[in-house]
Formats: sequence, C-alpha cells, structure tokens
Amino acid sequence: MSKRNFSCTKYLLFSLFLICPFSLFANFDFNANCLRAYQNIFELKLTTAKALIANEKKINPNNAIIPLLENYIDYFHLLTTESKTDFDKLKENKSKRLDQIESDDKTSPYYLYAQAEINLQWALIRGRYGEYFTAAREIKKANGLLQDNVKKFPGFHLNAKGLGVINAFLGNLPDGMLKSTLATFGIRGNLQTGMNMLDNLAENLPKSTYEPFYEEVIFYYVFVLNDIAHSRDAYQKTMKYTARISDRSLLKAYLQASVCAKTGHNAEAIQILLNRPSGNYYESFPYLDLLLGTAMLNKLDQSAAIYFNKFLLHNKGVNYIKDANLHLAWSALLKGDTGAYSAFTAKVKSGGYTYQEKDKQALNEANSPMPDVSLLKARLLFDGGYYSKGLEVLSARNEGDYTPGRNRAEYYYRLGRINDELGKDEVALSNYQLAISSGKQLKYYFAANSALQMGKIYEKQKNYIKARASFNTAIQMKNHEYESSIETQAKAGLGRIR
Repeated sequence: MSKRNFSCTKYLLFSLFLICPFSLFANFDFNANCLRAYQNIFELKLTTAKALIANEKKINPNNAIIPLLENYIDYFHLLTTESKTDFDKLKENKSKRLDQIESDDKTSPYYLYAQAEINLQWALIRGRYGEYFTAAREIKKANGLLQDNVKKFPGFHLNAKGLGVINAFLGNLPDGMLKSTLATFGIRGNLQTGMNMLDNLAENLPKSTYEPFYEEVIFYYVFVLNDIAHSRDAYQKTMKYTARISDRSLLKAYLQASVCAKTGHNAEAIQILLNRPSGNYYESFPYLDLLLGTAMLNKLDQSAAIYFNKFLLHNKGVNYIKDANLHLAWSALLKGDTGAYSAFTAKVKSGGYTYQEKDKQALNEANSPMPDVSLLKARLLFDGGYYSKGLEVLSARNEGDYTPGRNRAEYYYRLGRINDELGKDEVALSNYQLAISSGKQLKYYFAANSALQMGKIYEKQKNYIKARASFNTAIQMKNHEYESSIETQAKAGLGRIR
C-alpha cells in the first residue's frame, strides 16, 4: 500500500469513528444491544440490563464493553442499596474486569477510557465506606488513564466526563485522609475547570453522536452542582438538563427530587417522589422514601413518619439509619411526645454507622440536649423553603425566650438564614453577627456557618474586604460540627475573590 493510500485509509477510519464512535472497534462494540443495556442501567432497570448483557455474552463473548457495563450495574446497585455486605463482595470483581479489558484492543479509545471508568466508579463507592487510601489510588489511576486517552484520542468527547468529575471532586475536597493522600500522590483538581467540562458536555452532547451518553453526564453534573459545588444554579441547571431525560427513568426522579429538596423547592420534591416510576423492573431504592419523609417533615406534616419507617423496613444498607431515627425523633417531638423522642434518639446512638456525614451529625444531635420546638420548626421550614412561615414562628418569640448558649446562638442563626433567603441582607448580617458572638465558643456549627454565609453576602455585594474577613473567620473556628465542609466552602469563597 502506498503512503498516500495508507494516509487516506487512516483518515477514513478516523472520520468513521467521529460519525459512529460506538461500534467501529470490534472488541469494544457498543452495539445496539449494549446501548439498550446501558440505557436501562441509567433508568435503574438493572435486572433488564443484566438480561441484555447476558444475551450479549452469548452472541459476542469477547466484547470488551461487557465488563464496563457489568461494573455500571455493580455501581448503581451499591448506590441504591447502600449494602456494605454487597460492597465487600462485589469489589472483588474490579480486578477481573480490568484484566479482561487490558488484554484487548489497545487501538480503541474505549481501551483506556473503560479502565478509567471502572477505577473511578470504585473510588466513588469506596469513599462512602472510608476506604480512602484505595480510593485515592484509583482516582490517581483514572486521572492518568484519561489524560493519556486525551493525547491519543483528542476527539473522544467522553474523556471530559471523567476528568470533569475528578477536577470538581478534588477541587473542592474537604481536608481529611482522602485529600492528604491525593496530595501525596501529586493529584489536585480545580472545581471551576471540572464544572466547565461537564457544562460543555451537557450543552453539546445532544447535538453529537455521543448523545446516548447524555444521561450519565447529567448524573455526574448534578452530583457536582448539588453536592460538591453547592452551586446557586444547581436547581435551575438540574431541571433544565434533566428535562430531556425520559420520565421512565427512576434516576431522573432521584436527581430532580434531590436537588429540589436541597434548594428549597420542597413541594416539587414531594410531587416528584410521589409520582416516581415504580414496578418490578426498577431497582429497589429505599433512600427515596427517606428523602420523601424528610420533605414531608420539612412542611411539618406528621405523615412523614410513614416514609421513615418504610425506609427502615426496606433498607438493607448501613447508611442513613441514624438519620432516619433522628427524623422520627423530631416527628415525635413536634407532637409533644418527649418519651418517643428519647426512645428514637436512643436508637440513633445504638443503631447504624457513621460513614456518612448525615449519620455523624445525627449522632451529634442525639447526644445534644433536646431541641427547642420553635427552633426545630424554624429549621425544618427553612430546609423546605418555607421562609415566611419560618419567620412567623420565630417572630412570635424573642431572644429572652432562649437561654444563653446553644439555643440563643441557634435563634440568631435561624433568623439570619431565613432573612438571608428573603433577601433582607442587612437584617441577616446583623443576626449572623449575633450568632457568632453567642456561639463562637460552642461545638455547634451556628457561628462558623454564620461567618460563611456573611462572606457569601459580602461577596454578592462585591465588598471583597469584608467577604475575605468573614471567610477567614469561618476557617479560623475549630472543633465544631461540619467543620470540614464549612472550611472547604470558605476556602472556595476565598478562591473566588482573589
């Protein structure tokens, strides 16, 4: 073959790949059957996906896309069940799948990409169970594989998905073992870089041949917006980008409900969860009942207890047990049943684990004095976005009704948070300052988070001197609840106003 013919052939192959990136390489064949399995995975119809993959194994046993799809199934099974037992069993699959892929077609863009995906998925799951050192190694490995794939296949857009997640995740990681281990490995990220990568994919994937991967990109992007960046645009962007996803997707319901619950769109969260797709085809997802119960309690609806109990009945995992029992304790307290409150806080102390931040906080609260009912109501109403109702509850009281210490600091803090959301900046700043004065020596988060929120108000006002001072105040406070999270957000604030 002449050099010219060889060059033409090479160009033709590359052009074909851009037109149809799924099935050009025989050993990495993202064919119609595999795409159906992939789609079912992202609708959380894992049993259907397994059947399609089993069929693919019979027809095309050497297809190296199979181990990647099987890893997706393990990942979402563990995400929905929170089962530590299954995690300990299924994590043994990782090395076998990587071995299958490593012996395959090195000329395919899926060769390094699939290995990176498997490492990244296991890293994200391991972080839920405290296996930080192994997670750090897997993130390092995934990052290196994707960087190499970018050099080999710059037109393979999916590289940006994993790199976007890694950048965002590492760019806003709280201080701790995982961050220090990654720093030792020389791995760092940038939150804004990661968000830009994912936003670009979310905008452009539907217009490209990579459109079937859209749901996965949105899954990770919503995770970054909502849980990592705590973005003010989380609700707007989540609802925008999930709108084109099928209503048959249980994952879509989860993403939308999670962001609605976290951004004060409580009534919308309830409607999404009540109307979520259901049936034997879908993976069991008990956490959605916990989310629904929380949303119901945020509007002070006593029927919330039904959903917390449903979660505890069907949950086979180790996470959120303490959180569910704490919410049952609050529900009892709102009814004036202090005996039931004490019984449920005893369960918080004795049952479940503290892998998750919510469970750690639930244990802290169970070991604290019984909350004042008016402050609890204000807190729940605020979390649900019912700011005016929360203000009504607090307006019926005054600072003299609350004993100095925790209750008074919380009173000022709740007033600050509610007025902040109502756009009353100066009133909010005044209350935040009172919360800092009342609570800076306490173990509770009210003072530190007040300083953080003050920084955000001053940043919005472009008063960067005061914003910097407030963020630094938040960082300087130590030995309080949510310390890592508040400090990380304050450092991110300082980064924005350099």
